[in-house]
Amino acid sequence: MSFSSSPRPAPGPRRRSLLASATGAALLVGCTGGSGSGGTDADPSAVERARARAARDSEELAGRYAAVAAAHPGLAERLRPLHAEVVRHAEAFGAVRAASPEASPSVSARAAGPQDGSGPVPTAATDALALLVAAERKLADRRVETLVGVPGELARLLASVAAAGAAHVYLLTEGDG
Repeated sequence: MSFSSSPRPAPGPRRRSLLASATGAALLVGCTGGSGSGGTDADPSAVERARARAARDSEELAGRYAAVAAAHPGLAERLRPLHAEVVRHAEAFGAVRAASPEASPSVSARAAGPQDGSGPVPTAATDALALLVAAERKLADRRVETLVGVPGELARLLASVAAAGAAHVYLLTEGDG
């Protein structure tokens, strides 16, 4: 008996390696020190810049989720919990103006416009989801790279949010349930 293959190629090691690296980093960071600075001699201004960048990145991603949901109402319910989590990530990094799930679509669409480098929302729902997947992957990769140079608390937060981003990628690509 033969099994038919999936019509699209499996993302394979890309997703697994990202999740494994983010999880592994979280475990390593969790083992490296106590609370507060985590024993790292990081420049406080560099730490604040990393935190501000992470907050800004999450705000932009939240805006992108809101714009996709506004442009594709059929995806709104599926995207709502992921969007809400991204908003919480922005708030955890100290953002004060994250695009909330209740934000008006026009404001959210402007927030996710060309200034974030991703352009307008594609007209095809599958392309819009692919845009979100690419944004989540890119951001998770950046956060994993950044966490090495910041102290314990922020590194743990970055690792946790990177792992959540990898989970979002999975849900966006495999979550047709």
